[in-house]
Amino acid sequence: MGEAIPLHPRSALVLGLATLVGLLAFGWPLLVGPGAALDDATAAPLVLGVVLLGVLAAVLVAFGEDGLDVRAVAMLGLLAAVGAVVRPLSAGAAGIETVFVLVILGGRVFGAGFGFVLGATTLFASALLTGGVGPWLPFQMVAASWVGLGAGLLPRLHRRGSWREIAVLCGYGAVAALVFGVAMNLSFWPFVLGVGSDLSYLPGGPLGENLRRFVTFTVVTSLGWDIGRAITTVVGIAVVGRVVLPLLRRTATRARFTPA
Repeated sequence: MGEAIPLHPRSALVLGLATLVGLLAFGWPLLVGPGAALDDATAAPLVLGVVLLGVLAAVLVAFGEDGLDVRAVAMLGLLAAVGAVVRPLSAGAAGIETVFVLVILGGRVFGAGFGFVLGATTLFASALLTGGVGPWLPFQMVAASWVGLGAGLLPRLHRRGSWREIAVLCGYGAVAALVFGVAMNLSFWPFVLGVGSDLSYLPGGPLGENLRRFVTFTVVTSLGWDIGRAITTVVGIAVVGRVVLPLLRRTATRARFTPA
């Protein structure tokens, strides 16, 4: 099956390097040594946010140089707009988050490259719509782009649209929703509690100690919300997946992303 935004060797290499930089940007609290510049709670989120925006820009440029089909751009704009409208209706209430349903189904049908861009553009459009632009936005965009990327990389099944494919997507959605929550926690954890709490980031502390503090912080502050996000994603895929997947696949076939 063809992809709306195919991963050619050059764009795949850029995407791999961008993912590595993104992992370092999220995981820096567990990696930096004593006295590192990133211990500055004021500068670090801004610096890392700019780095992640550069990462996303590099991936988009690589995709553009390999050629973007105008029909792929149109479909990307349509799905991102739908996601931007749907997200404010659910986000913020007991962890309910429906936007990942669309990102996962879109990445599954149109491929990993499309899923990566769809995750980032959907979160960006949603932030513009709701006024949610801030230092956290680049982290949200990158984390959501990984959700779409992973959906496109899932193994293909012999029978598309079957209950087995829905089960695979539900399982992936649950894991992706939980990992998204953990990643976002890691991005802002060093800046929210200050020094002195047993849950706070210990600048330059041992990896094991900071990891223990982070796990405790996640369990105490956000695990319930993350589980709510995972349940919502699973239920959403289970309910609409059997209907939306064939619709998207027929669209892909008519647009000649895939052979008829």
